[in-house]
Formats: sequence, C-alpha cells, structure tokens
Amino acid sequence: MGRGSGRVLLLLALALFLTLQITPASAVPKGYCVFFDDLASSSSLLNGLTQVYSVLYRLDAISAIGLLIEETLVPDLLKLDRVVAVIPDKLYKPQTTHSWEFLGLESGGKRNPEWEQATKYGQGVIIANVDTGVSPTSASFRNDGLMVDPSKWRHRDTCDAGNDPTFQCNNKLIGARFFSKAVQVESLHHGNSSRLNRTDLNSPRDHDGHGTHTLSTAGGGFVDGAGAFGHGAGTAKGGSPRARVASYKACFLPNACSGIDILKAVVTAVDDGVDVLSLSLGEPPAHYITGLMELGALYAVRKGVVVVAAAGNDGPEPGSVTNVAPWMFTVGASTMDRDFPALVTFRVTTTNTTKTIKGRSLSDSTVPAGQEHPMISGEKASATESTKNSTLCLPGSLDQAKVKGKIVVCTRGVNGRMQKGQVVKEAGGIGMVLCNDESSGDSTDADPHVIPAAHCSFSQCKDLLTYLQSESPVGDITAMDAELGVKPAPVMAAFSSRGPNTITPQILKPDITAPGVGVIAAYGELEATATDLPSYNILSGTSMACPHVAGIAGLLKTKYPEWSPAMIKSAIMTTADNYSQIQEETGAAATPLGFGAGHVNPLKALDPGLVYDTTLGEYASFLCATSTKPSQAQTLTGILGLAAGGLLRLPFPLFSRLLSLLLDISPFQCSSSFRPEDLNYPSIAAVCLSPGTPVTVKRRVKNVLDATTTTPRLYAVAVVPPAGIKVTVEPGTLSFGEMYEEKVFSVKMEVYDAALAADYVFGSIEWSDSDGKHRVRSPVAATTKCA
Repeated sequence: MGRGSGRVLLLLALALFLTLQITPASAVPKGYCVFFDDLASSSSLLNGLTQVYSVLYRLDAISAIGLLIEETLVPDLLKLDRVVAVIPDKLYKPQTTHSWEFLGLESGGKRNPEWEQATKYGQGVIIANVDTGVSPTSASFRNDGLMVDPSKWRHRDTCDAGNDPTFQCNNKLIGARFFSKAVQVESLHHGNSSRLNRTDLNSPRDHDGHGTHTLSTAGGGFVDGAGAFGHGAGTAKGGSPRARVASYKACFLPNACSGIDILKAVVTAVDDGVDVLSLSLGEPPAHYITGLMELGALYAVRKGVVVVAAAGNDGPEPGSVTNVAPWMFTVGASTMDRDFPALVTFRVTTTNTTKTIKGRSLSDSTVPAGQEHPMISGEKASATESTKNSTLCLPGSLDQAKVKGKIVVCTRGVNGRMQKGQVVKEAGGIGMVLCNDESSGDSTDADPHVIPAAHCSFSQCKDLLTYLQSESPVGDITAMDAELGVKPAPVMAAFSSRGPNTITPQILKPDITAPGVGVIAAYGELEATATDLPSYNILSGTSMACPHVAGIAGLLKTKYPEWSPAMIKSAIMTTADNYSQIQEETGAAATPLGFGAGHVNPLKALDPGLVYDTTLGEYASFLCATSTKPSQAQTLTGILGLAAGGLLRLPFPLFSRLLSLLLDISPFQCSSSFRPEDLNYPSIAAVCLSPGTPVTVKRRVKNVLDATTTTPRLYAVAVVPPAGIKVTVEPGTLSFGEMYEEKVFSVKMEVYDAALAADYVFGSIEWSDSDGKHRVRSPVAATTKCA
C-alpha cells in the first residue's frame, strides 16, 4: 500500500457519496468482493456497466477484486458475463507469563524437554495474525539472531511502514502490512468515518494493543521479568517462541474491521508464505459463502495454512458461537489456575458479623489499612434526581459531596470498567467495588484501575447491595498479588460464546478451549510512544485463547511439516484434556457446546497416534450440502443477502465455479448424497434424531505412527453414549500396518428414550492402542431437536 493511499480512497468514497445524495439511500457506494471467471476481463466488464467505481484491491490468487460501487448497480453487475459471485462487505470486530506452565510446557520454572527437543520451540515456522497491527519495538519481537528460510518467505518487501518512517521489522518480526481501504468506505457507509484515526489507518503500528497481545501469545520470544502493572511477573513467551512472526493489520480504532480488508490480508499472508494464521476477529455467523473471512480461510487451508479463530465473547448465550466454518479451528476461552484477587470486607449489621467477598483487580494499592471506610452505592450517590446514570457510574453522574472519602459501589455496563473507577476518583471517592448485574453473571476481570477496586460477580454482590441499604455502611478493599494453584481450573469463562452451531448444527462448535482469562502478553512498545500503551497487559477473551492454539499449531507444524491443517487440528482436538471435568463459573458441569473436544494439551497433541484428515473435495461437498441439494437447474437463493430490495441469486454452475476458484478443484461437481454430518471431522454431532430411525455417520482415521506389517498397531474403541441414545461403532477394532494408512468406521445412533435426549446430550468415542499410550477421543453431541 502506497503512502497516503488511505486518504485518497476516503476522498474518492466521499466524492461518490456526495454525488449520490440526491439519489435513494440504496445508491450510496458500498464495498463488494466480486469473483470473476476471468479476472483479466474485469475492467472492460465494469467500464461497460458504469464509469463510477473504484477497485480497492486485486486478489489474483482467488480471481476476485474488492470493489466500491453503487448498491443499485449490483443486480446488473451479477448479470455480467464472467461474474461468478458478488458478496457484500461487512464489518467485523476484534474479539503470557503463566499460561504455558498451566498447559504443561513448563513445570516449576523448567521447560519441558519435548517443547525444545521435539518442536524446537516452533523454529522454522511462520505465524501471522490479522488484527490491529503490531508494536515493533516490543521485547517479545526483538531480533533473536535466527534467520528466516528464504524459500518459505516468498517476498522480502513485506515490511510496509506506510506513513510511519520509524517502523522497522527484523529477523523475528519479519513482516508487517496494513489494509485500510475498505474499512474507510464501510465506515463512511455506516456514518462512522469521523471516528477513524488517520495515523492508525496509514501504518502497521498497533494503536490498540490487541494485535500485539495476540501475536506475542502465539509466537513471542522469551522475555524475562515481564508482568502487568506489577502483577504476575515471570518470563513471557509465546507457544512457539522461536517462530518467525508477521502482522497483517486490518482492524483499526475504534474496533472497525472490513471483511474486504480482512480477505485481502489473509490472501496476502498466505501468498507471503505463512504457516499458521491467528484470527481473533468475528461477526455474527452467516452462511459460509457470504463470509469473506471464511472464504479467505478456505483459500488458506487449500494452501496448507492452519487457520485458528476465536469463538466470540457473547456467551453464555446458546448459539452465540461464531467462526463456525469447519475448515476454521474455533477456540473458546477458559480460566487457568492463576487469579488476581481483591477482597471486599463489610459488616453485616443484622448478624453483627464481618463478611468478605472475593473479586478481581490489578489495582496496585488498597484503601488505607487498619480502618473501616464509608461505603455508598452509585444509586444513592446521584448528582441528579435520576439514579439511572449514577448506578452505572457514568461520567458526571456522581455527587462529589456524597462520594468524597467513600468507597463507591458501581454496576457494570455501558461505559468501560476502568472508566468507572476514573469517574469515582474524579468525584473524590477512595475506592470502587464494581458489581455485575444479573445479565453479566459471574464473569469478572482483573483490570489496572486508577483507584483501589475489586470487580465482583452478581452472586457475590447480592449481600453487599443489601447491606448498602442500611445506615452508615462501612468496609474496605484489599488488593493481592497473583494467586497460583487456584481450583477448580480450567473453568469455562462465562463470556465465551457457546454452541450449538446455528449455521450447521451437525458440526460441533467451538472445537476446543484454551486459556483466555487473565492472560499477560505484550501490548505496547518497549518505551513510551505516541500510542501510549503499556509494554505488557493482562486481557481476557476468546481473542486471547485463539493465539494459544495458534502457537501450539506452530509446534506441530514444526514437528510434522507435511501434515495438512485438518491433521494438525485433529491432533489437538482428539488429545484434549478434562473432557468430563470442566466446570462453568456457576459451578455446574460444562458441556462440549462450550469447550468442544476439551481443554488443549500441547504435549499430548505432539503424539496423537491417529488423526482425522479432511480433503478439499469434502469441504466443497460440505458447502454444496449446506447450501441446497443442487442440480444443474437449481439456484442458490438468498445466500448472498439483499441488494436493491431483492434477493441475489447464484446459479448452481456459478456456485460450482466459485468453489473451483477457492479450492482449485476443476471441474467440480456436487454430490447429491453428501450430508453435512458426513464431513470427516474429529467430533460428531447429530440433530433431528427420532425413535425408530437410526442415524449413521462415517469417519476415517489415519495412522501417524511408524508401523510395520509384522506387528500391526491395533486400536480398540470405547463408547460413552449420550443419555437416551444407543451408540454402535463398527468395526470395534482397527488395525494399521503402514504409516498414513486410513481406516473407515461407522457410528450408528439410535434414540431409545426421547425424553432424555430432548435437549442436547453428550458422550464420546475413544480409540486406544494396546499399550494405552494413545487415546484418540471424539465428543458426541446428539439431540432430537432439529434446530
């Protein structure tokens, strides 16, 4: 991207917008990704349609362009010869020192030999993310002296500083690019362009911290003495600390990412030569053909790149999981055995006893010790007659005369958690207790508040809120350093998005869970800069869980460079831990709708025994089966959304051609017999089950251990059936005599108690070898419901 190109694009979009103000709203220029059967013909075809358009990007690898054009012209665009598909742009948003010890790669400060000897810490692998950019001077990306393999890194000019002359890459951070053309158009379309930061738009530098945090979690180098705000100090590192890393910036302040920019970033990263892509981004799930990030991920998998994505932060609502395409590795978030506790103590007047509740905080101080301090609820501290704003501690809502010298109890919501502390401080308060409301439940965060503070769950706050109604309530706050060995762990984070998969319930999502609560990683520059971000920070979210799995995928890519993305994904899923032991934050048992196959175990994943592989042809057949039951005369109606008041239609021959462009399978014909549940996936999900009508799915497993014909390796199956479901696996044993030999087995599910299986029920099948060293487990989810 040339210097100043972002400003030119915005001026062009604005000019188009202004010239169209006398036309209907549907005529406002908008971004689209247009696929052509012959990309060379695109200019002449477009010029024959209109002279008012702009090409944002060329994506030669998938025969497409990012196009800015009037929305009213889209139906005519679809009619042009050699136009295969037109997909509207949409906005996405972005979704450590101890976590690797919790995952078993370290113990007692010593690194597990397997981490170094078997995987070389990911040396030789290139891990990239598409995110908010990178802080190049961070210690996590310092030059470690290792050289990148020039045969893998295909382009040497991948450090695009844009309008940031001080930005430099090195032998660790080997590439940085930025893609901001489409987000400027899409933000203008949504009326948000004035909120975009011009400096941010024209540089690969991270002005948010999110991209730096996720990239360093996946592939950051060893950094001694790293911690966040004086807490959790230790050696920061990524899962593949000797990997090379690259940043592809497609997200910008404030949390704006265009699908076209993301697609361009993904395709560019793949063509540059990355091995693993970490995508801590998301938007509400829609059909796979309409998701530009999903289509980019499909192209990446075709090229052998492992694509790991965040499950989303909209839990615990059922069906909230995003990034559900089966070629994406979808990661939920759970806790580790470290916490940053803060204690709130208050007197219960009815019993004249003292009660202490436990919250979280990174405050580096406590209220003055040795005395009780007056407390007040935000509701009672209102500066006006209305208490709506003061309950939430919104700016300007608190009465200084009521708050001065007191601990204020605020309710979570609307404004940021740390901003509430700032509001209390400005009003003269000496501390803050942040209480969840009922909708926020038990999910709490450790934040670096500007005053002594504690974030407490809804259940913990009930007694405190009752106490605040008494006369002259008093209490105190005590912040503590990091606490290790917390039990139980892992626990599913309440915010982590849950299944079922609302697009294709026959594919269980999320795939797995990983540490995503209280993760310390790089955030800003080594020294203070204009970005004004701390060097290291502690964050929570599936965005933090995703790069943990990306880092582990880098280790497997180092050890098994010839493995497909599906094989690496299978190895990580089928060796996951704590399948039956993971809890929710409420204490209830969690289910595979939250954690998928279980909690990631990197050491076990390095030696899986058997893997499920998935071919590109199967992905294409899956897309056919989830779109229609096509014939040459049929069309795929309504998949591509609305334009000019009507449904866009994609005739089946063009749908087939689109799959050929993305997957390089030509000619491609859909199978009329393929079902979504037939995809060779490491988990099994069955819906619409009914008594008397068994459902059978087939799976293939591939031997990845050295074997000889004289001593075949034998695996036997063990079944834990879901409640109300009989599960039969045939055959019950599998014998392998050669490396990469595949065997097929069937899983038949029969309902014998419809009442028990009325909601989702869960079980598993597990293949284990004769010495019990390898256990290859797949979760089974089943229900009689059809949606």
